[in-house]
Amino acid sequence: MQTVIIVVHLMIVSVLIGAVLLQKSEGGGLGMGGGAGFMSSRGTANLLTRTTAILAGIFFVTSMTLAWLAGVDRKPASILGAPTTQSQPGGATPVAPPTSGGVLDTLKKVDEQQGQSGPQAPRSQ
Repeated sequence: MQTVIIVVHLMIVSVLIGAVLLQKSEGGGLGMGGGAGFMSSRGTANLLTRTTAILAGIFFVTSMTLAWLAGVDRKPASILGAPTTQSQPGGATPVAPPTSGGVLDTLKKVDEQQGQSGPQAPRSQ
Protein backbone atom coordinates (compact mmCIF):
# COMPACT_ATOMS: atom_id res chain seq x y z
CA MET A 1 0.00 0.00 0.00
CA GLN A 2 2.87 2.32 0.81
CA THR A 3 4.34 1.81 -2.67
CA VAL A 4 1.06 2.78 -4.33
CA ILE A 5 0.86 5.97 -2.25
CA ILE A 6 4.46 6.83 -3.10
CA VAL A 7 3.76 6.42 -6.84
CA VAL A 8 0.62 8.60 -6.58
CA HIS A 9 2.60 11.12 -4.51
CA LEU A 10 5.32 11.35 -7.19
CA MET A 11 2.73 11.82 -9.95
CA ILE A 12 1.11 14.62 -7.95
CA VAL A 13 4.52 16.24 -7.46
CA SER A 14 5.31 16.21 -11.18
CA VAL A 15 1.89 17.66 -12.13
CA LEU A 16 2.20 20.26 -9.36
CA ILE A 17 5.60 21.35 -10.68
CA GLY A 18 4.14 21.68 -14.19
CA ALA A 19 1.16 23.70 -12.91
CA VAL A 20 3.42 26.10 -11.03
CA LEU A 21 5.71 26.56 -14.03
CA LEU A 22 2.77 27.30 -16.35
CA GLN A 23 1.49 30.13 -14.19
CA LYS A 24 2.19 33.61 -15.43
CA SER A 25 4.55 35.55 -13.21
CA GLU A 26 5.25 39.27 -13.16
CA GLY A 27 8.31 38.78 -15.33
CA GLY A 28 6.61 36.54 -17.85
CA GLY A 29 8.04 33.16 -16.88
CA LEU A 30 7.11 30.08 -18.91
CA GLY A 31 3.49 31.21 -19.26
CA MET A 32 4.32 34.20 -21.46
CA GLY A 33 2.74 32.75 -24.56
CA GLY A 34 0.55 35.70 -25.61
CA GLY A 35 -3.22 35.52 -26.08
CA ALA A 36 -3.39 32.49 -28.35
CA GLY A 37 -5.21 29.69 -26.59
CA PHE A 38 -8.60 28.24 -25.84
CA MET A 39 -9.13 30.39 -22.73
CA SER A 40 -8.53 33.99 -21.91
CA SER A 41 -5.56 34.87 -19.73
CA ARG A 42 -7.83 35.59 -16.78
CA GLY A 43 -9.61 32.23 -17.09
CA THR A 44 -6.31 30.41 -17.42
CA ALA A 45 -4.96 32.11 -14.31
CA ASN A 46 -8.03 31.12 -12.29
CA LEU A 47 -7.88 27.54 -13.57
CA LEU A 48 -4.15 27.20 -12.83
CA THR A 49 -4.56 28.77 -9.37
CA ARG A 50 -7.37 26.39 -8.47
CA THR A 51 -5.48 23.42 -9.89
CA THR A 52 -2.35 24.34 -7.91
CA ALA A 53 -4.35 24.71 -4.69
CA ILE A 54 -6.08 21.34 -5.15
CA LEU A 55 -2.81 19.58 -6.02
CA ALA A 56 -1.11 21.18 -3.00
CA GLY A 57 -3.89 19.88 -0.75
CA ILE A 58 -3.62 16.36 -2.17
CA PHE A 59 0.19 16.56 -1.82
CA PHE A 60 -0.24 17.47 1.86
CA VAL A 61 -2.64 14.58 2.46
CA THR A 62 -0.37 12.02 0.79
CA SER A 63 2.63 13.35 2.73
CA MET A 64 0.80 12.98 6.03
CA THR A 65 -0.41 9.49 5.06
CA LEU A 66 3.14 8.38 4.23
CA ALA A 67 4.41 9.78 7.53
CA TRP A 68 1.68 7.95 9.43
CA LEU A 69 2.38 4.67 7.62
CA ALA A 70 6.09 4.97 8.39
CA GLY A 71 5.41 5.35 12.11
CA VAL A 72 2.79 2.62 12.53
CA ASP A 73 5.18 -0.25 13.32
CA ARG A 74 7.71 1.81 15.26
CA LYS A 75 8.26 0.51 18.79
CA PRO A 76 10.36 2.13 21.50
CA ALA A 77 13.73 0.54 22.06
CA SER A 78 15.94 0.57 25.11
CA ILE A 79 19.46 1.92 24.69
CA LEU A 80 20.73 -0.47 27.35
CA GLY A 81 18.59 -3.32 26.15
CA ALA A 82 20.12 -6.74 26.04
CA PRO A 83 17.40 -9.22 26.91
CA THR A 84 18.30 -11.26 29.97
CA THR A 85 17.25 -14.54 28.33
CA GLN A 86 20.02 -14.53 25.72
CA SER A 87 23.42 -15.88 26.58
CA GLN A 88 26.19 -13.32 26.52
CA PRO A 89 29.34 -13.91 24.44
CA GLY A 90 32.30 -15.35 26.32
CA GLY A 91 30.12 -17.03 28.94
CA ALA A 92 29.43 -13.81 30.87
CA THR A 93 26.33 -13.67 33.00
CA PRO A 94 23.59 -11.31 31.84
CA VAL A 95 23.14 -8.11 33.77
CA ALA A 96 19.75 -7.39 35.28
CA PRO A 97 18.25 -4.01 34.34
CA PRO A 98 18.67 -1.39 37.05
CA THR A 99 15.75 -0.61 39.31
CA SER A 100 17.13 2.81 40.15
CA GLY A 101 20.12 4.91 39.27
CA GLY A 102 21.65 5.54 35.91
CA VAL A 103 24.14 4.12 33.50
CA LEU A 104 27.08 4.60 35.86
CA ASP A 105 25.38 2.56 38.60
CA THR A 106 24.69 -0.21 36.10
CA LEU A 107 28.32 -0.24 34.96
CA LYS A 108 29.49 -0.38 38.57
CA LYS A 109 27.25 -3.40 39.22
CA VAL A 110 28.57 -5.13 36.10
CA ASP A 111 32.13 -4.49 37.25
CA GLU A 112 31.35 -5.93 40.69
CA GLN A 113 29.70 -9.02 39.18
CA GLN A 114 32.65 -9.78 36.91
CA GLY A 115 35.17 -9.55 39.73
CA GLN A 116 38.87 -9.40 38.99
CA SER A 117 38.98 -11.85 36.06
CA GLY A 118 40.99 -10.77 33.04
CA PRO A 119 43.00 -7.61 32.43
CA GLN A 120 41.82 -4.53 34.27
CA ALA A 121 42.34 -0.86 33.58
CA PRO A 122 44.24 1.10 36.26
CA ARG A 123 41.94 2.69 38.83
CA SER A 124 42.41 6.00 40.54
CA GLN A 125 42.08 6.15 44.32
